[in-house]
Amino acid sequence: MRTVFKKHRAVNAPIADLVTYRAIPTQSVEYIDPFLFLNHHGPQVYRPNNRGLPFGPHPHRGFETVTFILEGDILHKDSSGHESVIEAGGIQWMTAGAGLIHAEVSSDNFKKTGGPLEILQLWVNLPAKYKMTEPRYIGLQANEIPTATLADGVTVHAVSGDWSDTAGAVQPLADVALAWLDLAAAATVMLPIAASRSIFFYVVRGSVRVNGTEVFTRELAEFDHDGDELAIEALTDSVLLIGHAEPFGESVVSAGPFVMNTEAEIEQAYADYQQGKFGRWNG
Repeated sequence: MRTVFKKHRAVNAPIADLVTYRAIPTQSVEYIDPFLFLNHHGPQVYRPNNRGLPFGPHPHRGFETVTFILEGDILHKDSSGHESVIEAGGIQWMTAGAGLIHAEVSSDNFKKTGGPLEILQLWVNLPAKYKMTEPRYIGLQANEIPTATLADGVTVHAVSGDWSDTAGAVQPLADVALAWLDLAAAATVMLPIAASRSIFFYVVRGSVRVNGTEVFTRELAEFDHDGDELAIEALTDSVLLIGHAEPFGESVVSAGPFVMNTEAEIEQAYADYQQGKFGRWNG
């Protein structure tokens, strides 16, 4: 079984009135190749007639954002012409690739009525060969994401990759498997994951024991590459965000909204954005 190398607690990093905890990067962990960044927004309750999410138009290049909407909603709009409102239980998978401008805000309905909100946004790197690929956006509602029972009391929401006999809804450019698990208290499950692959393991709610180590709400577990199985036991009702991928093993140079392989590529990204090469924003 894989050894838990270290646990990392998400740090409080509020954005305006949005409750936010950043799980990665922090002072204790920079990234887990190819998983670069995770913000955990909420849980919180918005009052009626609120301003909603504060993520107005901004650019990206060189990676992908995968957004999990547990409660509330997100209205996505980008300079490639995509627009959709994804509600609780859905996901958004955006491949920034060569570059685009997007906004992630709350729907007019959510701003009017308010309600509970909890959202996770994960940044997944792109290998060098795909960094300048054409941008892509996939928005899926809850009923478009395959679910399956992995064991008694364990439900997987398969976003990408294969989870037991269930294929994820998204076919990513790189071999990245992502899902979230709902676990009832005392439920157990064994997950096979090849020892060579990086694991992203974040407890959204509750607490679990994995390969003998207890991991609690808002904790990220980092694993050694010394085994090919995860034995997970839910200590309470829990929600777990989990992913795995072969590490890319490439240099990572990031600056603000861009993630590339060299400083020169970062400079080019800023130049291209300033020259309007990321598309036109029609607010």
